This record gives sequence, C-alpha cells and structure tokens, in this order.
Amino acid sequence: MTGTLQEQTTDAAQAASAPDRAPAPGARRRRGGRQAARWVWGVAGVLLVAVIWELYKWLAPADGVVIGETRVLPRTTDLAMPHVWDMLARLGEPVTRAPGANVLWLEIALAALVTLGIAAAGWLVGVIVGIGLALVMQRWRLAEWGLLPWIIVSQTVPLIAFAPVVRSWGSRVEIGAFEWQDWMSVALIASYLAFFPIAVGALKGLQSPDRIHTELMKTYAAGYWQTLFRLRFPASVPYLLPALRLGAANAVIGAVVAEVSTGLQGGIGRLLIQFAGQASGDPAKAWAPIFGAIVLGLVAAGSIALLGVILQNYRRVEVTA
Repeated sequence: MTGTLQEQTTDAAQAASAPDRAPAPGARRRRGGRQAARWVWGVAGVLLVAVIWELYKWLAPADGVVIGETRVLPRTTDLAMPHVWDMLARLGEPVTRAPGANVLWLEIALAALVTLGIAAAGWLVGVIVGIGLALVMQRWRLAEWGLLPWIIVSQTVPLIAFAPVVRSWGSRVEIGAFEWQDWMSVALIASYLAFFPIAVGALKGLQSPDRIHTELMKTYAAGYWQTLFRLRFPASVPYLLPALRLGAANAVIGAVVAEVSTGLQGGIGRLLIQFAGQASGDPAKAWAPIFGAIVLGLVAAGSIALLGVILQNYRRVEVTA
C-alpha cells in the first residue's frame, strides 16, 4: 500500500507541474532553436545599445539636448560619453600608473567576486526566509492576509537610508565570541531585496495545484507533509525558478547599493564610488565597474538556469501536433 501511494502521489505531482508529457524530438529541436534565438537576440541587443550610443555621440550637440533651461539628454563630450572602443580598450590597461598595478579588468573581476560571494550569502538567506514565509502563508490563509501586505510594503523602504542603519545595528551585535562583520550587513541588505520575489513566487507556486489534484491526495489519505513534498513543491517549480532568478538579480543590486552606502572595501560598489571620483581625468575608467556590475547581475541570474536544468522534468511544456 505504501509503494502504491508513493507512485500515485508522484503521478499527481507530475500531473500538476507538467500536465503534458515530454515533447517529441521535433519539439525539443524547436525548443533548442528558441534558446539559441534568445542568445542571438541578447547579443544583438547589446550591439544595438553600442550603436545607439555612438550615433547619439556623433549626431547630438556637445552640450546635449536642452529644452528651455533643462537638459533632457546628456552631453556628448568625451568626458561625459567616452567612445565604446575607448572604454573597452581601457579595460586592458593598468588601473594606475604605479608599478605592479593590476590590469583594470582583473581589478574589476576580483571586486566582482567579492560582491558575488556576499550577494550569494544574501540570496541563500532570502531563499530560506522567502520559502518559509510562503509555507506559512499557504498553510494558513489568515497568515497570508496578515503578512503579504507587510511583505509588499517592506520593499518601499529606501536602501540608501536603510543600509547605514543596518550596519549600525550590526556593529552592536556581540554573542559570545561572535562579532558582526561589515560584510554581513551588506549580505543582510541583499537578502532583504531577494526574499520578496521568492516569497511571492513560492506562494503562487504552492497554491497552483488544481483542486482535483489536492482532492486526489486527500482520497489517498495523504497528510499535509506528503501533499507538500509530493504535490505542492513539484508544482511550484515553474513559478519558483523565475522568482529565484529575480531574487538573485535583486541580491546583486542590494549588495552593490549596500557597499556604496556602508563604504565596505573590496567590492564592486566601492569601485563605483572610487572610479567615479576620478572620472574627470580618466572618464573611460569610471565605466569599468558599471560594466562589471552588469555582468555580475547577469551571472547571478543566469546561474539559476543550472538549477532549472536539474528540475526541467517539472517545468510545464507545450506539445504541438
């Protein structure tokens, strides 16, 4: 009876999360073609931005577009808008003229790794908190009514003002031999941004099974935990993966902003402030950490795709005749 119940509940979970069977080889080829097309369009989008940048720099006046006394579009001087090829070439030059200075791209990469590690820690905390809140709200409707509005309101707090407060609170935390580190404040800010989409996405996914599937689990006398692990969690995968991807991107944003606000050394946020102060003498250099932050966000969000490959059997598919 136990084996039969396990097989039946597994079938119910698969029916809830992937109602159609695995696609035919032709459908898989079409899916692979769509994936390749996304990469092509993504690269084309980056090239288009570079072309627009250069066209505006070539056609617009040096003082920018001014309407009345208001400048609506930026200046096109080399100080304000360096050429794309100048910014790329600057990445291959030393950070400073001091002997033994790192190449600029290497300095950016090292700083990005520091920020990525902090953002990853914040993302993990956000995953735990977000899924925990989703479980509570799914289990008790009253908890959803009471918590969800506050979860939404929490995202309206400006991080620029909130980050120094978190660092001040953290500096007072001493539990035995444990001492609060500055990077923990940054990770906490990252988790603060990451947990919101994860909580909402997980809640939507946990509530996604059709009534017929939940009634089927009751018919088999499956308890709450069996229903949760064999039906609701598998059914939530198509909703949870995009939420995890958005949470990873938000964690990077939170880490960078928190580094800027708290003055944490070693991360990409600190380089943004440091190089911006040198923009008058080296404008192309100031754009390097901006590129690094963009790539960092793409890496963080794209890494969730590996999790999607592992859980691809639970993703909804469309089968065409």
